[in-house]
Amino acid sequence: MHQIKPIGIIHSPYRTIDDMPIQPRGAPEVEGYVLVDEKYIDGLQDLEGFSHIYLLYSFHKASRTELLVTPFMDQQARGVFATRSPLRPNHIGISIVQLKSVERDKIVVQGIDILDETPLLDIKPYMEKFDAVNKSVSGWLQASEKEIRQKRSDNRFG
Repeated sequence: MHQIKPIGIIHSPYRTIDDMPIQPRGAPEVEGYVLVDEKYIDGLQDLEGFSHIYLLYSFHKASRTELLVTPFMDQQARGVFATRSPLRPNHIGISIVQLKSVERDKIVVQGIDILDETPLLDIKPYMEKFDAVNKSVSGWLQASEKEIRQKRSDNRFG
């Protein structure tokens, strides 16, 4: 199996997991940046034409794996694969952020909900024609947009 190695580091204002937004919707105005390793700079060519990108990253502070977790927006234990919990077997996270600029090895983004100094595993462009899903269903999640924007992390996944 191919081993996944970080291609850069994500930087944000969040130094600890306490009181972090739980999704990018909770941080629409918050800016951060990604520093991509020098050997991957050529791969950033043409990225600036996109309004949003996916950041795939390692939940590097996750110290355990749980198959049943109680999500931030729920009171009931759920299967980890039906959640966005960091306590997954491979500790991989994903966020869609707004792309502000690409300056050589630095990608400036907005709407970031990621812990500072998080290892970046990959970048993919968000493409509305491929990625937007009309009439989707969000399973157990019953929270309103307002509740999602206001919800902050606690110590349940630390």
